[in-house]
Amino acid sequence: MGDEGDAPDTDLIALAVAGDRDAFGTLLRRHYDHIHGLAWQLTGSRADADDIAQDVCCILVEKIGTFRGEAKFSTWLCGIVYNACRDLRRRKRSFSGFTDKLAVLAGLAQVPDGRDLYDAIWLKNAIARLKPAYREAVVLVAGQQLTHAEAAVILGIAEATVSWRMHEAKRLLAAGGDEPR
Repeated sequence: MGDEGDAPDTDLIALAVAGDRDAFGTLLRRHYDHIHGLAWQLTGSRADADDIAQDVCCILVEKIGTFRGEAKFSTWLCGIVYNACRDLRRRKRSFSGFTDKLAVLAGLAQVPDGRDLYDAIWLKNAIARLKPAYREAVVLVAGQQLTHAEAAVILGIAEATVSWRMHEAKRLLAAGGDEPR
């Protein structure tokens, strides 16, 4: 195919599934910032987000053929990123609870550029004190602008549970978010 940069995702996916490496590369370039940004929001660490974004790119090579088009590609991709973040969290927890906390602190303590500073302040003040279940719902619904139904599919819970978690997160944030994890 000629210039694939303007092709819709559906065309690029079909070409990538058929083995077109250029189409796959275009799809990755188009969605990489979204993958990395979501991973950063979910983990709170730029280093972890870098690792997860690379992992997701590799995972997509294997999983692109499983995309059925039942949801938007970006929503499907959010599910893959979420699962990669969850897997990382499990690996870290099995290694040491300390490692996870130190990674977040290290990620927020780097010398910030403009984007880092904004993200660090936002993550630290608005999300960091929330329990992971609330944080995940907030990141997917508010941060990624998914519907409660889309977030529920990704999280593997009922839509009503997402709604309840959003309500609780808003209540906790309004109260200062000082509920223990």
